[in-house]
Amino acid sequence: MHVVRTVEELARIARDVHLAIGVFDGMHLGHQRVIGQARDDARASGGTSVALTFDPHPMRLLQPHKAPLLLTSTEHKLQLIQQVGADACLLLRFDKAFSETPPTQFIAMIAGQRNLLREICVGTRFRFGHNRAGDVRLIETLAPSHGFVVKEIKSVHTDDGEMISSTAVRQHVLHGRLDRAAAMLGRPFSILGTVKKGDRVGHQLGYPTANLDPHNELLPPDGVYAVRVVIGNEKLGGVVNIGVRPTFADRDRTRRLEVHIFDFNREVYGQDLEVLFLQRLRDEKKFDSTEALRAQIADDEQAARKILW
Repeated sequence: MHVVRTVEELARIARDVHLAIGVFDGMHLGHQRVIGQARDDARASGGTSVALTFDPHPMRLLQPHKAPLLLTSTEHKLQLIQQVGADACLLLRFDKAFSETPPTQFIAMIAGQRNLLREICVGTRFRFGHNRAGDVRLIETLAPSHGFVVKEIKSVHTDDGEMISSTAVRQHVLHGRLDRAAAMLGRPFSILGTVKKGDRVGHQLGYPTANLDPHNELLPPDGVYAVRVVIGNEKLGGVVNIGVRPTFADRDRTRRLEVHIFDFNREVYGQDLEVLFLQRLRDEKKFDSTEALRAQIADDEQAARKILW
């Protein structure tokens, strides 16, 4: 998937663009439907499907005190957009000057290149431009003069009727409702992160762990989870501990995400891993001895293997 950062760059690599626009934090089923519509229409017409999104999240600039914890970093979001099948992503920098762009000027900017834009796909609740004054009705009004068509994608709901949104996914993850989050995402909730050096406590216990520096900001509640771990093209099983490791009270009490990957002994420092959360196994707790902790980890591994296989 091509990633470009200006409309001019996009015009150099694409024509007849079918454009899906959104913040796309979390890439839930609603986002996937918006991008999927542009993808399918582009394939049918021989055009190019493009997802347009923003970096950073607009709320970071407009209302930083109310900005949500991100479900996906920009890098992770780009990976997920690629998985949906978009040909390219137009990643626009959201800064103060950009935030003041009137909605009509924004549409003129992305439609201004000759023979570039054929279609815009957006969700019903999409808002854009200065003071969020633009919506799908405005895009429909502007479309004829710029020579493109508009497709409005209605909100998506779960089987039991809950509307799917990034806000709802965040709440489910924060409260440990991983099954509800997965129903909205169409996949397990996952975190992309970079492996960093730790203090090797896991090695001393006989269960080496990769200490992950998450790219995103939202984590499930502290505890132990059965997970899948994606390294390149490999998908492996494992267990994750999120918490402060209370058994080792004399050590750093920083909240950590540590993953033990089953049947794995390669060096992965500095590499990016994606961790997919499948099921919570137990709370994090303090043990009276390292032997008791080691025995519990063995039990956790067996429980996770039953879930994974």
